[in-house]
Amino acid sequence: MRRLKLIWDFRGPAGEKTAIHHEIHLKEYAFAKALSNPLTGVSTLSEMHHIAYLVVNEDQMKPIRDALKPHRGQLYQD
Repeated sequence: MRRLKLIWDFRGPAGEKTAIHHEIHLKEYAFAKALSNPLTGVSTLSEMHHIAYLVVNEDQMKPIRDALKPHRGQLYQD
C-alpha cells in the first residue's frame, strides 16, 4: 500500500516551535480517528522553514486532507 506524507509549512523565527506544537495536534487527531499506522514528525528545511507532517495510507488520505487542510503532500518513502 502506498503511503502519503501530508505536510504543513511553518516559516519565520517561531516556525520551529509552531511545527512542534502542530505535531501534537496531528498525533491527537490520529489517535482520535484511530488511523492505522500513522507517522508524525517535524523536520527543519532551513533556519526559517520547518515542517510538521503526517504520513497515512493512501486510502485514508482524502478525508484527512479535507479535514486538516495540509499545505502540500508527497509520496512517502522510508
